[in-house]
Amino acid sequence: MARKEIIASDKLPPVKGPYSPAVRAGGFLFVSGQGPLDPASGDVDLGSIQEQTRLVLNNIKAILEAAGSSLDRAVKTTVYLDDIRNFSAMNEVYATFFPTDPPARTTIQAANLPLAIAVEIDVIALAD
Repeated sequence: MARKEIIASDKLPPVKGPYSPAVRAGGFLFVSGQGPLDPASGDVDLGSIQEQTRLVLNNIKAILEAAGSSLDRAVKTTVYLDDIRNFSAMNEVYATFFPTDPPARTTIQAANLPLAIAVEIDVIALAD
């Protein structure tokens, strides 16, 4: 029977609710939606959309690396924006994290993201 493994590390941003940063199951890593949280302090960074996107993707990178994976093993992402007009600015930063063979992606506008953040991203990546 397949089992699930919770991925946790003191190098990751603290979670803000009853969820795991990531779960390994069935050869995949399922990374929970990540917002722009400073990994050291746990504080929300409400800088520009570019700054928020960069912090979110760096946090995702740290989570994947803590699990023994990496961004280049990402197969699917979902990007939630509080305002779809921020798509181009978010996409500009996103492209620097996935310069070749980017994962499949869905991007949607989502009203009232938690903690007044402008972007949240979740990821599914290969675990092995």
